[in-house]
Amino acid sequence: MNKYYLSSLLRKTGLIKYFDKLRFFIAFVKTYKLRKRFFKDNPDVSLPPAYFIYETFNLNYYSFYDKSIETAKWLVSFFKKYKTLESLNILDWGCGPGRIIRHLPLFLDESCKFYGTDYNKKYIRWCNSNIPDISFSVNQLQPPLQFDKNYFDIVYGISTFTHLSKEMHFAWFDELMRIIKPKGILFFTTHGNAFKVKLTKTEQSDFNMGKLVVKSNTEEGHRTFGAFQPPLFVKKLIGNNKILEHIPGDIKNEKPQQDIWIIEKV
Repeated sequence: MNKYYLSSLLRKTGLIKYFDKLRFFIAFVKTYKLRKRFFKDNPDVSLPPAYFIYETFNLNYYSFYDKSIETAKWLVSFFKKYKTLESLNILDWGCGPGRIIRHLPLFLDESCKFYGTDYNKKYIRWCNSNIPDISFSVNQLQPPLQFDKNYFDIVYGISTFTHLSKEMHFAWFDELMRIIKPKGILFFTTHGNAFKVKLTKTEQSDFNMGKLVVKSNTEEGHRTFGAFQPPLFVKKLIGNNKILEHIPGDIKNEKPQQDIWIIEKV
């Protein structure tokens, strides 16, 4: 049986989240030596609890920490195309346990201010206790955020829309546009055409017609809640705002890569 069809079956029976927890425990056992070696090599690095890392990334601690530095640097390479990297207010929307935002100050001027927000209170509690010089706050699954209108120069969300319902797509996009300054930038990723391999034939048909495909029967916002966004749907979501870049994801090492969208608020 195709693993994606098995996933659909588990979802229909309401077992997908329990199965995912089992996968965590298996990964936890398998990565014991690797995790132990990481802390030996990096005694001064604080990492979130193992399940936090699994929920938001994977249990390779080296990838979680070292590759996230590269991701932060990669993000800045896009930001500098459109903004002078000084005196910016920057928000990580859906920051999780701070995987990326903790590294951004390494690559930006000290005049910039950094913020992170997430609906998971445990993540934010850990971030506030372990990551200095960044303002973290808890949001709800639905808007609004606590920030004033036109406050941020840049907002980014890495794989955040990918765990939301259709209703929340539009509610959150409107909220992000509210808190972003005119000419400000929204950077986000989606499950685009490369992810059709994870869909059933019926779901692929809907996707090809430009419809958002949602795999639910689990907690919205959780990693097991999946949303798949055809470019036509994303363009409708964006509305009259300006698309600065759309980079379709491809498949690397048999793994689909997410689409990148960079939007300027008009």
